[in-house]
Amino acid sequence: MKKILCPACGGETKRNGKTSSGATRWRCKSCGASTTQRYDNSSKLLKLFADWLLAKKTQSEMEMSARTFRRQTARFWKLWPLAPVCDEVHHVVFVDGIWLGREAVALIACTQEHVIGWHLARSENSQAWAALMARVAAPDVVVSDGGQGFEKARRAVWGRTRVQRCTFHAFCQVKRQTTTRPKPEAGVELYGIAKDLLHVGSLNEAAEWLASFSSWCARWEGFLKEKTIVEGKAVFKHERLRRARRGLEKLARAGTLFTYLDEELTRNGTVPATNNAIEGGVNRQLRVVLNEHRGMRLDRRIKAVFWWCYMRTERPLPFAEILREMPADESIAGLYQAANNNRKDQVLSQWGSAVQWSDLHASCPYRIDYD
Repeated sequence: MKKILCPACGGETKRNGKTSSGATRWRCKSCGASTTQRYDNSSKLLKLFADWLLAKKTQSEMEMSARTFRRQTARFWKLWPLAPVCDEVHHVVFVDGIWLGREAVALIACTQEHVIGWHLARSENSQAWAALMARVAAPDVVVSDGGQGFEKARRAVWGRTRVQRCTFHAFCQVKRQTTTRPKPEAGVELYGIAKDLLHVGSLNEAAEWLASFSSWCARWEGFLKEKTIVEGKAVFKHERLRRARRGLEKLARAGTLFTYLDEELTRNGTVPATNNAIEGGVNRQLRVVLNEHRGMRLDRRIKAVFWWCYMRTERPLPFAEILREMPADESIAGLYQAANNNRKDQVLSQWGSAVQWSDLHASCPYRIDYD
């Protein structure tokens, strides 16, 4: 047992009964002063809090009554687990966003093994994506579902990074327009072409797919130009098919559908064609956590996502260091207030611009609610 020293003179102590609350009393052998030894169990309670938040456990199952658990862990809701700077260059990084409310989206970057970055924003715009990318070293390839503003931020921050557009999302983009049972023959063929996209496994098959899609566009060009009169205005008769075609044409011109087949990139490791690693490995798990604790207000849902992401980083700090290193609401509010005083434009609501400051990801003088 650790030796207890007198707080008055630093001398050795000995046991001297107990206090009325049951704590051991220690009496100094030199000066006779009495003291009790208090142990800081904050890190143990923080671990208990994280175990409850990130697992399928009720509060009454956490070694104490539910009321006691809430009372002793309430202070930990003030902590903000921040994303560390990732300076390691990864071969493949997956990015996606998960919406936590109408005006709160968490943008997340991960590898096959770990979460490497996250950022909270009002919408999936270029400023928000750029703030996430600025804290992560540019990878060789980034796999994305093509969220709004992503490409603009990628060109600005990760200019040399190749892009793989998730082929499953490209297929779903077509399916939303054609449905799974399209009636026009053109829709049936386009749906089949989009479905074949999921099974392309070589450069020859990719060339055959592009030729097949190009042939479909030429064959049905006249059909897609047909117009009809709606409320006195001439509109395209098959607008949904036209939207599906435009989506595939844009991806084909950008050259992002078959990046995973590039031989130069595959020398350093395989490149997945889809972003299933983040959809199933991150987003799905986050939805499970939020569903297990459904009913939490927005700020707690945000912090639950932050906690989950932080504990899935490669080297999360011990809980004792988290208490010392991670900022709380009070310090975040001070930073936001200082930034607000130096800005001339009108700031957004608390969970808009305030989130940017609370996450400490970027200091941008421009508004981030539009591109």
